[in-house]
Amino acid sequence: MSSISGISGGTDYYSAAIASGIKLQSSADGAAEMAIAEKERSIVNGYDQGTENSKDAQNLLNVADSAMSDIADNLNRMRELAVQASNSAVLSNDDLKLIQDEVDQLKQGISDIASNTQFNSKNLLDGSYQDEHIASNPDASGKDISIGAMTLQALGIEDFDVTGDFSIDTIDNALSKVSESRSNVGAQSNALDYAISYSTNSSINLSSALSRTEDTDIAEAASELQKAKLLQNYQLLMQKKKQENEQNKFGALF
Repeated sequence: MSSISGISGGTDYYSAAIASGIKLQSSADGAAEMAIAEKERSIVNGYDQGTENSKDAQNLLNVADSAMSDIADNLNRMRELAVQASNSAVLSNDDLKLIQDEVDQLKQGISDIASNTQFNSKNLLDGSYQDEHIASNPDASGKDISIGAMTLQALGIEDFDVTGDFSIDTIDNALSKVSESRSNVGAQSNALDYAISYSTNSSINLSSALSRTEDTDIAEAASELQKAKLLQNYQLLMQKKKQENEQNKFGALF
């Protein structure tokens, strides 16, 4: 029975390997190969997670960029009002106060955006988002990203007031800071595109290597399964014949 059991084990292995598509059913099927496969799988998972991390970071940068676009819109409106307020030949003090009321509303809007823009509870535009690490590789290495401060103080417009002495250059400088920060955000997002491409390609290539290590060669396994079944049938027939011979010998004694 032990020889038949051994043959049955062979058919069980090939059947399982074909059904699962994995030739390494246990460490007994290749301890070294299984160790290599597990290491490769761990690295593949690391690259896949790194890709997701980079995509999340890009989403964060997109949120920041959209918010800075709104700030730029407010600044452009403030510039229009500043140009209007510069027309002192026809505007009264009351007119300037009305213009300043809108300027103050726009400044408050900028302040609110800088204070409230968040991603997963992290403030993005208040100056605190600096050198945040993005783990884009299996060993947790990657890139650091930063976003410029968009507060009224950082933009230099906290005290901008058209009812007194003012310069349109103040608004232009603020717009330049916003543009520079948006450009930096765009460059960081492009760098993450590269990281995503690298991690994705590395995952694909390593997955192919992993497949070669542990995937079943279906044609070969099917052939071996057929051989194992034929051998099992032969063993069964031989055992049956042996049993019949033993029974005949026993009958001849009586």
